[in-house]
Amino acid sequence: MFIKMVKDTNVELKSLYIESTAKTPQIDLNNLTGDLILSGRSIPENAGKLYEGVLKWINEYITNPRLTTNLRLNLEYFNTSSSIWIAKIVKALCSIKDRENTVIIHLYFSIEDFDNMDVEELKDELHPIIHLVETPTVSLGIKLYGTDDKGKILKESMVLI
Repeated sequence: MFIKMVKDTNVELKSLYIESTAKTPQIDLNNLTGDLILSGRSIPENAGKLYEGVLKWINEYITNPRLTTNLRLNLEYFNTSSSIWIAKIVKALCSIKDRENTVIIHLYFSIEDFDNMDVEELKDELHPIIHLVETPTVSLGIKLYGTDDKGKILKESMVLI
């Protein structure tokens, strides 16, 4: 008797939630809404250990994404190794195959930084993201927020790629 194991493609991807710590962000990836949130500080001693599972989840998500995916990066601070993993996440999301899909990257800044940014500084801040996704296969937008000390949004601006 021959039994063939087949992956059930109808199995729904489960949302992923990881509580924050003093060195790691809260990670809330919701496959039902398309809201993917990283908030807090990201200075883990081993970024690969934290983000490898997140990237695996993202790669599964992009096989059946929501029409609009919102990547909310509300990180007060992140180290270089975290930025490498975040770049991998952005790159994966921008490789969604269906051109009908939209990915919006939400970036949060203190209101002082937001108000003091001029156009050239803003381009410099966004350059790593724009460079990374020069040819996205989805519609891509970047939304910027200026927040107060409590995280309340005071100003916002949209940048289309």
